Amino acid sequence: MDPLATATAQLPPTGAPRASAARVAHGKFLKIFFNATACYLLAYQLVSLAYQAATVYVARRASVPGLWNLGGVRFELADSGWRRDMVLDIYGAGPALVLLLGGLSFLWFWQRRQQPGLGKLLLLWVALHATNTVLGGLLADTVTQSGSWYLPNWLLGLGSTWPSTVLGLLFAAGQVVLGFGAAGPFLQAQDSRTIMQFDRRAHLVVYAVVGPWLVGSLLLALSKMPHLGVNEALHYATMSLLLIPLTMGCQREFIRERELLPRPTRVAWGLVGLALLALLAWRLALGAGVAFQ
Repeated sequence: MDPLATATAQLPPTGAPRASAARVAHGKFLKIFFNATACYLLAYQLVSLAYQAATVYVARRASVPGLWNLGGVRFELADSGWRRDMVLDIYGAGPALVLLLGGLSFLWFWQRRQQPGLGKLLLLWVALHATNTVLGGLLADTVTQSGSWYLPNWLLGLGSTWPSTVLGLLFAAGQVVLGFGAAGPFLQAQDSRTIMQFDRRAHLVVYAVVGPWLVGSLLLALSKMPHLGVNEALHYATMSLLLIPLTMGCQREFIRERELLPRPTRVAWGLVGLALLALLAWRLALGAGVAFQ
């Protein structure tokens, strides 16, 4: 018997460890995808609740009748009944509260960025959704001539729509710039060293950013049927003004190894369940619409 041949036959195939490592990494990325999608959904619904609840609250104080349903807040007041102060108060309440919520969320995230856990990722998604609601939201509202579109026009009182158009484009450009700046914080919100490796950054883009955005937006859209409007669909789309620059920045951003506090990657089923329950709660609460005056 040839000893060399026997030893060679007993060696495991070199591709086996690589295949096993690839399966482990794929399973980890799927877990990251589920967690990121849950954070995306919860953050969006929290920001939407703050925006719409603030709008309804101020409208009720001003005795402006309307209907709050899955499609958003709709007012039932003739054009002649609106005054300048009413427009500014009602349509400005939502963006102001969301801007405050986003700022506080980012500050809280920054304090927690060195701590492990999904809490910091959820806080960052709240800040991102708040940014899109205010900046990208003005662009979407300008297209449909609704919501925050009224604010610049009535604030300047020029009797024209160009202030909202110009400001909407400027806000959109600002959102792109912020997207590039958000790459570093987004990487710090991750707990997995595997996903931080440069040769796996493309997986990070797919499983932690693009996938949650597309799947999360689809679930949100389905939960709003048949009340989903063009305006809300545009809000889903304007999120790309943040996320596309963010993904570009993530693929070249450098994070020092010692800045990471890794922990085992597991699916946070409680968080996933909470996100789905929130979708159901929205539908049950606003499916038939809530009238106010």
